[in-house]
Amino acid sequence: MSAQHGNDERLIVNCIPVDEADRRRFVEAADGVDIRFCGSLEHYGDMKVKAQIPEDLRARATAVLGNFDPVLAPQFAKLEWLQTWSAGVDAYIAPGVLPEGVRITSATGAYGQSVGEHMIAMMWALMKNFTLYARDQAAHRWKDEGTVLTPAGATALVVGTGDIGSHFAALAKGAGMRTVGVRRSASKPVDGIDEMHGFDELDALLPQADVVALSLPRAADTHHLLDARRLALLKASAIVINGGRGDAVDDDALADVLAHGAIRGAGLDVFETEPLPEDHPLWCQPRCLITPHVAGGSHLASNDARIIDIAVANVSRYVHGEPLRDQAHR
Repeated sequence: MSAQHGNDERLIVNCIPVDEADRRRFVEAADGVDIRFCGSLEHYGDMKVKAQIPEDLRARATAVLGNFDPVLAPQFAKLEWLQTWSAGVDAYIAPGVLPEGVRITSATGAYGQSVGEHMIAMMWALMKNFTLYARDQAAHRWKDEGTVLTPAGATALVVGTGDIGSHFAALAKGAGMRTVGVRRSASKPVDGIDEMHGFDELDALLPQADVVALSLPRAADTHHLLDARRLALLKASAIVINGGRGDAVDDDALADVLAHGAIRGAGLDVFETEPLPEDHPLWCQPRCLITPHVAGGSHLASNDARIIDIAVANVSRYVHGEPLRDQAHR
């Protein structure tokens, strides 16, 4: 039986698009606690859609699986737990959105493969001048764009070594790179990382890096972690890749460094301001590869299956009074 909260008082509203087989998994995990399904299979593969929850369920829900519009947060008066289908929860931990007592868990762990692969693809493209050749193709211009780089024997500085960083590092090692990790707990080993360091060593590590790959969560102490001063520490052949939170890089400072040819290039899927403003100078940099925050989401089919696995496991923990996994800290 479920932990007594009273089952008649708890209501789980599941907005994740699921088929009948996955519905049964959620019902079994709920173990008698009322669970209602609001997701539509027509949105399967589009986890960016805002959850549509009827007004009467908003007032009664004690748990929600999915990303509702934060503007509606005051209508969820009984909410105890929110499970997002995104890895980021910034919109919900912002001051004044949800009461402090509401637990918020994310789909961290669902996106490591897709974002790690996206980042490694950006790295290869910049090493081989593909951004320049893409512009030449658009202009019908036949031009040799010069020398290229190889990952073999190069050093990848992986800043943030969670699920995404670990996947990127494993791929980088497969291409012959030496991987150096940076995380808060430097004593904790991570798959794919050859050696680990703390953030206090970042300045000493940056000049050694051929590729700086950032996959950091948003935090006050990582805002503009790669600022003008630290960008100036990089070698001229260095490449910066960001697949974590956009504000870890000072976009204006990065645009200036690229404009002066101080580093080789940058691959960015995330930005401090999204969408990236039309007049931002990064758009004009031929050695800057830009994608519109698409490395994760549902762009890789297996991501949705992982999101569902994470949510099912947390539903079971919720109804049995066990600690929830991937809980966000405010």
